[in-house]
Amino acid sequence: MKAHLTLLAASLALAACSSPAPRPDSGLQAPAAWHSAASLAQRQQDPRWWLQFGSPELDRLIAEARAGSHDLAAAMARVRQAQASAIIAGAPLLPAVNGTFNANRQKLLRGSGYSQLDANSTNKAVDYFNAGLSATYEIDFWGGKRAARDSALLGVQASEFDQATVELTLLSGVANSYAQVLSLREQSRIAELNLANAQSVLRLVQTRYDSGSATALELAQQKSLVAAQQRQVPLVRQQAEEALITLAALLGRPVQSLTLSDQPFAQLNWPSIDAGVPSDLLARRPDIAGAEARLAAAQADVRVARAAMLPNVTLTANLGSGANQFDEVLRSPFYNLTAGLVAPIFNNGRLSAERDKARARQQELLESYRAAIINGFADVEKALTSIRGLDQQRQWQGEELNQAQRAFEIAQSRYQAGAEDLLTVLETQRTLYAAQDQNVQLRLSRVRSSIALYKALGGGWKTLETNRL
Repeated sequence: MKAHLTLLAASLALAACSSPAPRPDSGLQAPAAWHSAASLAQRQQDPRWWLQFGSPELDRLIAEARAGSHDLAAAMARVRQAQASAIIAGAPLLPAVNGTFNANRQKLLRGSGYSQLDANSTNKAVDYFNAGLSATYEIDFWGGKRAARDSALLGVQASEFDQATVELTLLSGVANSYAQVLSLREQSRIAELNLANAQSVLRLVQTRYDSGSATALELAQQKSLVAAQQRQVPLVRQQAEEALITLAALLGRPVQSLTLSDQPFAQLNWPSIDAGVPSDLLARRPDIAGAEARLAAAQADVRVARAAMLPNVTLTANLGSGANQFDEVLRSPFYNLTAGLVAPIFNNGRLSAERDKARARQQELLESYRAAIINGFADVEKALTSIRGLDQQRQWQGEELNQAQRAFEIAQSRYQAGAEDLLTVLETQRTLYAAQDQNVQLRLSRVRSSIALYKALGGGWKTLETNRL
């Protein structure tokens, strides 16, 4: 018995001292700097990145999304599933111990019995009780059991990173939808103002037409413009309602229960964001960290498949006692120790195919890991390029809007004095409305680009502190 216990202790020590899983290497070299010009703003590690937009209502909506999103709740449930799977996978690293208790009665109904029967004509009823403990342990000589546990733990990490990715996508979606609702409300306000402007000009044209100083063509042209403006108002309102419905869905509730304040779109700011250096991205984006964890799990699965091709040794220890009377069941203890060796000899290539499958899976996830890194770099580059381009556009668009407003006022005044034709007024009206609408759209695009950059950089997410296996 001492020899068997020594062997069991040695096998447990061997499992505990196996080497940790190496960190996967993508084989990619991160660029030294971003291709697009990045902001030199002070780096901020605040995970509540949405506060930088200066909207308390957005902060409230983010909190509601975290509490009410069904997608996020599903991701959290997947994490719990992975945690349970890790416990299951780690169980074989320690012996399995079972307790038993049996009670048996054998009674001869008639006749004198026979040699295989304990009961006979003189002792027609025989009772028997036994109790026992059994422990079974498969020695993890080749590290397959530990690799399976490592793979499951890495799966937990991957599911946690996936949850962080879902949350980041959700929060950026809420911020985008909220900004869109505010911008469409502003566009609706502009459309109504322009409709009022067009109706004011129409009254002027009607007065001039009634007095004989304007033609029927001019009157029809202005009426056409008024009709076009009237058509635009319900269109923008429809788009605003659709954006509100989308926002409510992200919050996990019907739109009927969602009420927003009348915060002006112009009050929604955008911060200066420091993009850092490309190499930082590998530790900041949860989707990249998740791809890395899945690749590490696949490496562990290869070790599991290799270990399955090698012999394994199973130790079993039984401790029991039995008696014919219940009160004496523990008075006759005994033990039994067994060891068994099983080695695969012929399985028609199944085990080698399992190994090849695990290797192919590892290669697949390596390419997915590389793709996640390259796509992460691309997301940041596109957001930076968008921010730079939009800032340049807005610089000139502000001048365009000012001049369009001035041109409309001059044309309207000159037409009223009879010094300008209606065609010029119509053209300046269209130009002014287009400039006002474009101003709102550029501002929305700028806000969305900041949100996209936060998302591309991983938001305020920080790499979870996990022990390398």
